[in-house]
Amino acid sequence: MKHATLLAAALAAAVALPAAAQQRVSIGTGGTGGLFYVIGAGMADLITEHMEGTTARAEVTGASVENIRRTAAGELEMGFSSSSTLYEAATGTGAFEGDPQPVAAMAYLYPAVLQIATTQGTGITSMADLAGHRISMGPPGSNAAVLAERLLQAYGVYDENNAQYLSYSEGVDALTNGTVDAAVVLAGAPVAALIDLDARADMVLLGVDEASVAGMVQEYPFYQLYTIPAGTYPDVTGDTLVINDPATIFTRQDADPALVQGMMAAVFDHLDQLSQVHGVARLISPETAVNVPIPLHPGADAYFAAQ
Repeated sequence: MKHATLLAAALAAAVALPAAAQQRVSIGTGGTGGLFYVIGAGMADLITEHMEGTTARAEVTGASVENIRRTAAGELEMGFSSSSTLYEAATGTGAFEGDPQPVAAMAYLYPAVLQIATTQGTGITSMADLAGHRISMGPPGSNAAVLAERLLQAYGVYDENNAQYLSYSEGVDALTNGTVDAAVVLAGAPVAALIDLDARADMVLLGVDEASVAGMVQEYPFYQLYTIPAGTYPDVTGDTLVINDPATIFTRQDADPALVQGMMAAVFDHLDQLSQVHGVARLISPETAVNVPIPLHPGADAYFAAQ
């Protein structure tokens, strides 16, 4: 009986061992219709495929702020965030006023640019022309609305009485039916909402000039300048300088360096596979990945140093 009991215990331990050794990685993304989720799901597949003993999955979340709080609490191993929100989390400012979070960057991914569109019928051809006009700022409380307000203030044309807080699709609809004169979208270009606008009307994409936004970029160092190439939308025949609030991935400061380095290798060594998930992944590269708003995690730093 004693030998039988010992044998049963040994067999149970042998069966349990592989499950106990399996590392599980949860990735905080965003809503299912957004790029955070699409790219995050692709990364989860790469980690599962190329990191031995590891299973990863992308979680649907409320995006940047939720991802930061849950990662800091140990509920997620990795998360997606805009650069602005990640910077504010690390410095205890903005949405995290007085409550800095123990986060570290993993990589800059791809540009998410503020695109302010109007139509030829409005007569608006520059940022300065927006004075006195009704503007769809993006969803209330969104990064788009915050950045749009800062940009309009930099040009001296922000008027809260003319600001309307609509979703991107609602903003485009309002622009085409004349209830607003310009609409804001914060996303990689081209974005579906403006592709739709371009097909429905003669779209005008408003650019910024470097001198006018220099003070804003200095005050908010997580923003960057970015050029949308001519032809990105059929109606836009010239390069357009805009503000970039890049998409980033991050983890906890005390995350296991070996785990982080392994996840970076699984993703960045197989970017060709990730680009099959969505075209924006073609913009992800080891060369730009270190352009992050807060210090890199040691595991990510070790990966990029070895490249």
